[in-house]
Amino acid sequence: MCFGFDGHKAVREVAERQGGLDRRGVLRGFGAALVGGAATLAAGPALAAPGTGNGLGPGSPVPDAKISIQMYTLRSITNGTTVADVLASLSGYGYRRVELAGTYGYSAQEMKDLLDSYDISATSAHSGLSADLDAARAKFEDARTLGQRFSVVPYLRSQSSDQWRAWADAMNAEAEVARTYGLRYGYHNHAHEWYETLDDGSNAWDILTERLDPRFVHFEVDLYWAVTGGILSGQATEATASRFASDVIAAAPQKTLQYHVKDRDAGTSSERAFADVGTGFIDFPLIFGDHRVQEYIVENDQPDVDPLTTARVGWNYLSSVRASV
Repeated sequence: MCFGFDGHKAVREVAERQGGLDRRGVLRGFGAALVGGAATLAAGPALAAPGTGNGLGPGSPVPDAKISIQMYTLRSITNGTTVADVLASLSGYGYRRVELAGTYGYSAQEMKDLLDSYDISATSAHSGLSADLDAARAKFEDARTLGQRFSVVPYLRSQSSDQWRAWADAMNAEAEVARTYGLRYGYHNHAHEWYETLDDGSNAWDILTERLDPRFVHFEVDLYWAVTGGILSGQATEATASRFASDVIAAAPQKTLQYHVKDRDAGTSSERAFADVGTGFIDFPLIFGDHRVQEYIVENDQPDVDPLTTARVGWNYLSSVRASV
């Protein structure tokens, strides 16, 4: 999976302290505090212009300035003493953006200074739901220091439909706070949002698209996991899975502002069939032609050769691919 977070624990602890969930699954205490607190915070910088449902245009390239990489891909070679070398390599390949999955023991300002020295910006980060309003403020203060534009919840999973509704409501509330810091707030999918049937017969994707407030919450669609979710749910085959991913993006009321561009090996029913970008069967030109986003983020949870090769292959693919005619 992508960089994870124990969303169950954080939200459950708050719910237990505040008396649980009401009949509509609204998280008491934290959600209300966030919404109320948002009104007292000073307005942040203007938000970036929203994405559109229009694609890149036939034959159009992905702009180099919008190519990023999720640092989770490089986790096996990145720590507090090696991160500078990794950033130097990424900069050499052409990357000017990264999505963080932690700061390797550095403070936000220290990490910003290190990134600046390689002409790289941390425009996005994966961070989980906050336990309370103070934690949310601290997270968004760090995001602002780093110069982020996006804050993304990376992973949630439960068989309880009420829990998913509670998470959606908590994300709505936290997203309003993020907005006061000039941040866009998103949710990153995996495959289970489509293929796991919840206790009331629904699935998590339907709950999220029905309940997340499209004014404040966007999707960071992981194209690998969306394709895999289509296949494992029986809604798609390999031949139709890229169209499935494009269709769910089009159908959601929420905007998709970011992609995780991660490929999938053909000929397997396994959930985990990761491939370096451009070496699998996902039809990225089709999806990019249908939907333009603000960031195209390279990722491979299990790099094919080594993490830096994955990074180089991903950059080379995205800088040369063209949207379908």
